[in-house]
Amino acid sequence: MSVSRIASRYAKSLIDFAQENNNLEEVKNDMAVLDKALESRDLVMLLKSPIVNEFKKKEIFKVVFAGKLSETTLGFLNIILNKGREKYIPAISNEFEAQYKLMKGISDVTLTTASPISEANLTSIKAKLLSSNETAQQVDIDTVVDPSILGGFIIEIGDKLYNDSIAYKLSQMKKQFKGTQHEGAI
Repeated sequence: MSVSRIASRYAKSLIDFAQENNNLEEVKNDMAVLDKALESRDLVMLLKSPIVNEFKKKEIFKVVFAGKLSETTLGFLNIILNKGREKYIPAISNEFEAQYKLMKGISDVTLTTASPISEANLTSIKAKLLSSNETAQQVDIDTVVDPSILGGFIIEIGDKLYNDSIAYKLSQMKKQFKGTQHEGAI
């Protein structure tokens, strides 16, 4: 079975269980804590290690996450460890977030600008995105500063890209100019 299918099934199970126990938001926060912890290369290597046994991994999880994660999430992680699926925890965590956002109607948007954007402009862009048919009922905007785009902006919504940067417009003009230049040449 593929990693994505495994991750999807476990994430769905966790969401369903959390909803049944009326603590979905608490589990969502736990998954954010887990995501932060998974930034540690050592933790990821521990999860993938066939040398460290299940018991030792459980003990490490107790020490690392005691008081930081709810009983629901800790119980879920124990189930994953019992089944020997710990190497899939990063994928399960990512899939949990994706399914949560889909369920709550949240669209991920990446906004790239040449310089930092003001809160007022960000609020205006968010309002325009929400009024369009391109996003769900809520928008989670991640801002990126990339001076190489020179000005304007690039918006990524899912698999769609809207490039209104000056660098892109200049490259289009350059292509167009080269095309016209070759048409007149013999």
